[in-house]
Amino acid sequence: ILKRGRKTVLYLRFANYCMMSHLSHELRKELRETAEAIVAPGKGILAADESTGTIGKRFDSIKVENTEANRRDYRQLLFSTDPSLANNISGVILYEETLYQKTDNGVRLVDLLKEKGIIPGIKVDKGVVPLHGTTNENTTQGLDGLAERCAKYRESGARFAKWRCTLKISQTTPSYLAMLENGNVLARYASICQANGLVPIVEPEVLVDGDHSLVQAQRATERTLAFVYKALADHNVYLEGSLLKPNMVTPGMSHATKATPQEVGEATVTALRRCVPASVPGVCFLSGGLSESDATLNLNAINSINLKRPWSLTFSFGRALQASVLKTWQGKPENVKAAQDQLLKLAKNNGLASMGKFTGDTSSAASGESLFVANHTY
Repeated sequence: ILKRGRKTVLYLRFANYCMMSHLSHELRKELRETAEAIVAPGKGILAADESTGTIGKRFDSIKVENTEANRRDYRQLLFSTDPSLANNISGVILYEETLYQKTDNGVRLVDLLKEKGIIPGIKVDKGVVPLHGTTNENTTQGLDGLAERCAKYRESGARFAKWRCTLKISQTTPSYLAMLENGNVLARYASICQANGLVPIVEPEVLVDGDHSLVQAQRATERTLAFVYKALADHNVYLEGSLLKPNMVTPGMSHATKATPQEVGEATVTALRRCVPASVPGVCFLSGGLSESDATLNLNAINSINLKRPWSLTFSFGRALQASVLKTWQGKPENVKAAQDQLLKLAKNNGLASMGKFTGDTSSAASGESLFVANHTY
């Protein structure tokens, strides 16, 4: 029986290897190296993939008109920041429009990043849609034509991609159907990306909307991640060439008690240890509406907690890296340098936090402001 059991194990390992043979050795090596570069020590991701509608809301807060020219000017501000930005920013997630825009000097914005040694990425999903048969839950659309789009994005310079799914916490959610569907959608996206030379960042965001406790958030996060990694295994996704972008485990925004960074760190790392395979190179947390200071302090606690962490645990922040930048810029050319200085400071703070070494000042133009947006969409 033991001998037959060993043969079965060997057969399953061989079968799994054969299923991944659709990815060449060279492609697997490239995917792995790109993923590892993105989560290099002290580095993380700037998520600048806001859709036209979402960045319009950000511009409204500083009374800037949402035009193609202003969107380009703002992304140019971000990407033309001093080359030292690359000390703490390894990759930038772009919106499709940005992938083809150029600077005032005619240089493609994506080339501006590559000159600094920053890896360009691309948001590839088409947004959330209702998941019928559930209680106000969602799934994400965009699989149709994804292979062709991935090939085009790679040709234009992208080397990784991002796809976001959202799940809600209530007495009845996240439901089995929502976790199953979103897990499979993320796995199909990841498989398509890898076949076309892009590292997939898998983003199953358990939303902070609601009054749920830290314990409820941890349980929902664990269940969601379990479904996601079961689906990734079923779809033969090469985990070494992928990254995870989850929520930090926090109580709901309407919960009576705010968790300390240490409590968030312990709940978050515990959830990851129970569900995320060690073969995944890194976990890049979303900020999820946390203030800039809370996002940094929580990330630092996550990397300081006395629990084994086989992955790099870093950041993929949007609002928590840009709120102070926008507030300082105000759409005025004379404020560009000051706004870039804000980005450099926030990137450095979070780079240190990704190693558990942040001990400095979290003050910035918008450091303590809540960045929460209910039912947030991109």
